[in-house]
Amino acid sequence: MIDDADQDDSRPSKSLRKRQSDDLQQLGEALIELSDSELDALPLPDQLRDAVVLARRITAHGGLYRQKQYIGKLMRKIDAEPIREALAAKRDRERVEAIRFHRIEQWRDRLLREGSEGVAALTAEFPHVDGKAVGKLIERARKEQQQTSQKVTPAGRELFRVLRDALSNAAP
Repeated sequence: MIDDADQDDSRPSKSLRKRQSDDLQQLGEALIELSDSELDALPLPDQLRDAVVLARRITAHGGLYRQKQYIGKLMRKIDAEPIREALAAKRDRERVEAIRFHRIEQWRDRLLREGSEGVAALTAEFPHVDGKAVGKLIERARKEQQQTSQKVTPAGRELFRVLRDALSNAAP
């Protein structure tokens, strides 16, 4: 005689299947938010790609809901792991870019606050940076800040671009 508990262990529970289905639907909905180039870079079957593109054009709430349900159904029929990995890699790139952006902003603020001491610290960390040019930009940015109430001035933006170039040329 076969025990009922042994039979139940061989297949996932209903709640597990539901969680997996919801997870795949959320993954499918994330595809709708991607740009065309990001979507094209993913290994998607044509039917799923067409469903995602159509979902972008639907404005009616009920219609969009049904289209998302359909995308979830299509997601259950494919191997979603490559899509999951591609979206995770995209999030990682965005996170690294945000950290890089904040680092540049911190350097710009430090340079505007400290002046020549900040330039010395910058050139010590990044020897390829032209300290004189950065110093002139700092002076211009400070003057512009005094003349206007804006925190970020044209010279401040130019300083940001110089720092961005300098930090991107530096080793990670």
